[in-house]
Amino acid sequence: MTKQLLQEKYNHILDEKLIKEIFEIGTFKTFKKDDIIIDINQPLQHIPLLLTGHIKILREDNEGNELLIYFLEAGETCTMSLTCCLGTTKSKIRAVAEEDSSLVMIPVENMQKWFNNNDSWRNFILEAYQTRFDEMLETIDNLAFMKMDERLYKYLYNKTILHNSKIIIVKHQDIAIDLHTSRVVISRLLKQLENKNKIKLSRNKIEVF
Repeated sequence: MTKQLLQEKYNHILDEKLIKEIFEIGTFKTFKKDDIIIDINQPLQHIPLLLTGHIKILREDNEGNELLIYFLEAGETCTMSLTCCLGTTKSKIRAVAEEDSSLVMIPVENMQKWFNNNDSWRNFILEAYQTRFDEMLETIDNLAFMKMDERLYKYLYNKTILHNSKIIIVKHQDIAIDLHTSRVVISRLLKQLENKNKIKLSRNKIEVF
């Protein structure tokens, strides 16, 4: 089943020989919702390829407050961890399971070798860098130019796309942490969005229109 998942999620970009090698040398792991997969300042010896679930990538300030940078979906990898691996430094991000997830961890030395001698892997990594770079620019734009209510609605809308459902299960406090603000602010803005008929609030559930 794991090999089948690997082929299903990555055969559109990685060649068959490489997928076979990943299956043979990779370490397959599962994580529960809210588990920390990669933590800040953790030495990185492996990089993740996501098979199922979703992972959120967070940054942390000097006071321990978190800010959501982007989400990873099945068939993707975290380019921030790639950068750390290539520079043999410690992780600058925290990767947390948004829901129950499974992934395969690849040793750093293999990643570097494949980048030099496998076209499909090199293309995959370069495309991943471009995607993540665009998402980080969008995050910066959101912080610099969008009001909090606009950021909040966009966050909720993106969640519906991520989970393929107009109804999302989330607590106000979790939204506040992701958007780097207070629960009180989020609760007030959610009520405003509901009054504008953009969402419908229920206990730990939000329907987005």
